[in-house]
Amino acid sequence: MTRPSDPLAAVAAGHDPGPFALVRREGADHVDLFTGPVRTADRLADLPLPDDGAGPRTLAVVPFRQVTERGFECVDDGMPLEFLTVEAHRRIPLAELLGALPDAAVRTTDAGFDIADDEYAAMVDRVLADEIGRGEGANFVIHRTMRATVQGDPLAAALAALRRLLLRERGAYWTFLVHTGARILVGASPERHVSVADGLVEMNPISGTFRHRGETVDRAELLRFLHDPKEVEELYMVLDEELKMMAVVAEHGGQVVGPYLKEMAHLAHTEYLLAGRCSRDVREVLRETMFAPTVTGSPMENACRVIARHERAGRRYYAGVLALLGRDEQGRQTLDAPILIRTAEISPEGALRVPVGATLVRHSTTAGEVAETHAKAAGVLAALGLGPDAPGTGAEPAVRYADDPEVRAALAARNAPLARFWLEQRRPGALALRGLAGRRALIVDGEDTFTGMLAHQLGALGLAVTRRDWPDPGPLDGYDLVVVGPGPGDPRDPDAPKMVALRALLAELLASGRPTLAVCLGHQLLAGLLGLPLHRRDAPYQGLPRDVPVFGVTRRVGFYASFTARADAARMTGPYGPVELSRDPADGAVHALRGAGFAGVQFHPESVLSQDGTSVLADLLGHLLDRPALSAHGAADRG
Repeated sequence: MTRPSDPLAAVAAGHDPGPFALVRREGADHVDLFTGPVRTADRLADLPLPDDGAGPRTLAVVPFRQVTERGFECVDDGMPLEFLTVEAHRRIPLAELLGALPDAAVRTTDAGFDIADDEYAAMVDRVLADEIGRGEGANFVIHRTMRATVQGDPLAAALAALRRLLLRERGAYWTFLVHTGARILVGASPERHVSVADGLVEMNPISGTFRHRGETVDRAELLRFLHDPKEVEELYMVLDEELKMMAVVAEHGGQVVGPYLKEMAHLAHTEYLLAGRCSRDVREVLRETMFAPTVTGSPMENACRVIARHERAGRRYYAGVLALLGRDEQGRQTLDAPILIRTAEISPEGALRVPVGATLVRHSTTAGEVAETHAKAAGVLAALGLGPDAPGTGAEPAVRYADDPEVRAALAARNAPLARFWLEQRRPGALALRGLAGRRALIVDGEDTFTGMLAHQLGALGLAVTRRDWPDPGPLDGYDLVVVGPGPGDPRDPDAPKMVALRALLAELLASGRPTLAVCLGHQLLAGLLGLPLHRRDAPYQGLPRDVPVFGVTRRVGFYASFTARADAARMTGPYGPVELSRDPADGAVHALRGAGFAGVQFHPESVLSQDGTSVLADLLGHLLDRPALSAHGAADRG
């Protein structure tokens, strides 16, 4: 069997070591060495996962272009889906590996970002104005790449960089080097994308970035960061987006745990953990979660379009994942997949690429996002000799701010305004309303998989739910309720195919009298059909929780919208009879409306930001399905 030192010895002797990977997982006192042949696959479903033994079986390097498997847009750069078949696996004590790795400086030349700071700043401005401002989504991640040329043997340089990362970085989920023969990837990724073990699927949304100088952390500045609305809302938005994914891959959706503080050598981040039961094939889990909103944006499908419009170049492996597939002792499939960020890609000829991105939200500033890209690159660049190194070692610092009582209190306070539906473990049937047994609902998805979360909420309230995409909603017969869901885009556009199709569907539903609920984009289109004017907001309501009146009751709900309907009065008579309107007293924005057999809400009752979302849905179901809402649900969300 291959000895653990063979690849390193081969490199030291100037020989080709063949494909191998070195992986240290968070908190481990050892590094896993995987060796075996590397091949390519067309699809994630083609990755091999034999059932002839326990342990890691396949290590896949998944490029961003694989997102086309979901039908999403990307600039296709042709990067292959490579995988190493694990023929040998050894655990090397960390100290032993550090002694075997080359302790040498990495030398590079011609270093610089492919997009200059001022050009990147202009790109940030365009995305804020043209995409978030026009309702295309709540947040987007736009990347740029530091490029350089490695002097000497690229693999020896990568091994030296790995040594420095193992010593200098801390808090990484995976610290790794993967050598496929066609490329070398070396990095310290802070973020688990998705894992499956013991029938449990977990995701780990991380967002919000606090920049510091190694071990010198200003506690007062850290506390200000933890209370910064921009940083708080940024994490909430990616939490919502990953809950959408969990709604698809977990049997009852995801439960939210956290938030926590992740401390690293140059940065600190805030993070949540999501968990749920899962029985899907792990390759299907990978496919349905391509890719993390922390490196793309939301809603996911349109985020991919926005990325392609503004970046205009392929992402290669940035924002993809490494994926270790295997089986446990009981033969059950396992998966562990970190996001490919804080990672350098080095070609056999020494071409070095370190891609980094900033998350753009409505509060973003150009200077802040430019600085964030520099900070995110710092750890890997320091290991490659391209910047100041972090002091100290990878050991735990003398002070862990995650244990500081004020830090813990600031983090815990973030959950106070959120929906308990997603924060607490849900017992089947606990929220079911009387009179809904046997009733069926169809949700029509307008390109925003918030509909998956909505399906779990309506299911918890007692409905049997089917979800379909807007191009083909299928027959409506047999459904007691049709929900026209959210999605990106300008509802005023008379020619956009999605808007045309959803307007026609709503008109059909209103004419037939079939009970109809419209959410966000659906609500805007419904309002337009009722004769209400639609306006673009001066400041987008993207990822914004607010206390608003909803049919006489103040509700805490979350908005993801750049457009709104407006009205001058609380009641009107439209083409489908009398309509009751819940308006904003300041500007007349219509937050909710209802008439005979229909209702619409501008906010997202399914969002984690909607503390009262389940209560609102319970009341709306009472109105639409001719049954009294249970008064107990007035406090169902807040507890």
